[in-house]
Amino acid sequence: MAMTPPTMPASNDCPTLLLVPTELELRRLEDQGGFTRGPARVCLCGFGPIAAAARTAQLCAEWQPERVLLVGIAGTFDSSRAALESAHEFGTVALTGVGAGEGMHFQGPPALGFAQWPGSPSTTPHPVVESLTLAAPEKIGLLLTSCAATANEAVLARRRAAFDGDSKQGPFCEDMEGFGVALACALACVPLRIVRGVSNEVGDRDPAHWRIPAALDAARCLANTLIEQDWRDGS
Repeated sequence: MAMTPPTMPASNDCPTLLLVPTELELRRLEDQGGFTRGPARVCLCGFGPIAAAARTAQLCAEWQPERVLLVGIAGTFDSSRAALESAHEFGTVALTGVGAGEGMHFQGPPALGFAQWPGSPSTTPHPVVESLTLAAPEKIGLLLTSCAATANEAVLARRRAAFDGDSKQGPFCEDMEGFGVALACALACVPLRIVRGVSNEVGDRDPAHWRIPAALDAARCLANTLIEQDWRDGS
């Protein structure tokens, strides 16, 4: 079950911490005009859920931001809902790949009966099992974070089926950092929104088919809009 992390006000000069996973993504974003830097501090968070979680926790402790925005590329599970070269926010982020077994025998945290975090008075009020609710208002799309990106149709089918009942429409896009960043933010009591530009179809590992520059430009434009907004008013 997804849960909503609490929020905690901050008093510092970093109202928005804007995170980008890789140097490649950051260079492309800067080449296309970059971000509205006035109210935002831009930092790398690293590739994959582990590095992203650790770096986000470090940056939140150092800068104590009022809010965090993660920006980068993602794959789409359904191009009719998330077309190539478009950008999207998400209401929920979930993690796949942590558990026991492989392939058809894989068991995630719900099947094993373990929470990834049990909850505590100073962090999240409820256990974090495999999903977290993000700070985006009225968004229902599910972002699925994978420890290893989907590489074939068999894995694609399993992952889609495993999360088909989540967020009303099943998985929307796939990334490799969202859940790690979300868990770090939840433990730090900092609201998070995630913007991903759609660069490829999930499972398509041929770089010739990827649309990275256009996807990142779409993500940059949406991110700049969010930087200028007051998230507390529900916008």
